[in-house]
Amino acid sequence: MARAQNTDVERSLGRRMRGAAGLAALAGLAWVARDVPAALGGRLSGARAERAARSPQFREGTFHNRAGTRTMIAEPGRNLVRELIFGKQKRRPTVAVPLLRPSAGGPEATDTTDELNIVWYGHASTLIEIEGRRVLLDPVWSERCSPSGLVGPRRLHEPPVGIDELPPLDAILISHDHYDHLDMATVRALLAGQSAPFLVPLGVGAHLDRWGVPAERIIELDWSESHQVAGLEITATAAQHFSGRGLRRDGTLWSSWVVAGAHRKVFYTGDSGYFDGYAEIGAEHGPFDVTLMQIGAYDRAWPTIHMFPEEAVSAHLDLRGGLFVPVHWATFNLALHDWSEPVDRLWAEAKARDVRLAVPRPGERVVVDDPPAVDGWWQAVA
Repeated sequence: MARAQNTDVERSLGRRMRGAAGLAALAGLAWVARDVPAALGGRLSGARAERAARSPQFREGTFHNRAGTRTMIAEPGRNLVRELIFGKQKRRPTVAVPLLRPSAGGPEATDTTDELNIVWYGHASTLIEIEGRRVLLDPVWSERCSPSGLVGPRRLHEPPVGIDELPPLDAILISHDHYDHLDMATVRALLAGQSAPFLVPLGVGAHLDRWGVPAERIIELDWSESHQVAGLEITATAAQHFSGRGLRRDGTLWSSWVVAGAHRKVFYTGDSGYFDGYAEIGAEHGPFDVTLMQIGAYDRAWPTIHMFPEEAVSAHLDLRGGLFVPVHWATFNLALHDWSEPVDRLWAEAKARDVRLAVPRPGERVVVDDPPAVDGWWQAVA
């Protein structure tokens, strides 16, 4: 009898312990996922939605490219999931990516300098130092480009500087609302540590608004619209891509950017497939001293929304670009190609078409008028 009673007690205790463990696990998951709803961002409403509806890019409730595009093209006999899991591509570097720390200063904030420098921090996150002003592009400092800290693509190298080590900024540009270009934690850090305005495509302000960015620091632009910031003219220009942070697609606009000072000009693609808009932008806004061109995360399954490296060279020439600096590679594993393939293909194409090229290490400052020679540094870590 005593043994039976002891067994009942043990079973009851076991059930309680399992129940407590389950509750603890659920509480842990809830704690980890607490920021996911906010990270998904906001929805267009009120005056913001009314303005979006007036855009030539907006119809039937969503934004559209000028030409028809598809985000995924089925290929008979190809299984992308199987290739993702069992593919033989070398999608990560074999050793640590070399990082550099740019000197703290950069150009002094004067109206007379015509200096132009580029500091690439990894992926698309880039600092433009132009005529004494500083413009930060698509900053992502988080460990993952995801609404969750547990899942999603993880960084392949650390940021070369802490976000609190950035110099004072004059403007922060966002190309579109995908997680590898717009990161809630980074935005909140910049909100606290910087005073610069955020310039974003139409609708993206809804995300910033949800994250606490005050209205006076949000400037939303449609394609071909410009805004003056600290003596710079910043223009949102066309791109061929898509948007979305949750289940809904294309509720906000995507764009490329022109940053123009009195004497120097920079073009940034954001994410885009190759399209005839590059020649139009080059004719209207070029020539450019330097272009920052997306070269990674391509695949033949989505050829109209990301450029292949050879197409990026064609776009650079369409834009009437001077120096070509590649971005959107090396930091996050977002496609099925080898880690180093984008820049290997780019280097070959640039040499074949006589395009001036600089391939900085993350954190390396490129002086546009005196860029470093391409040395193939990535090949030693691929």
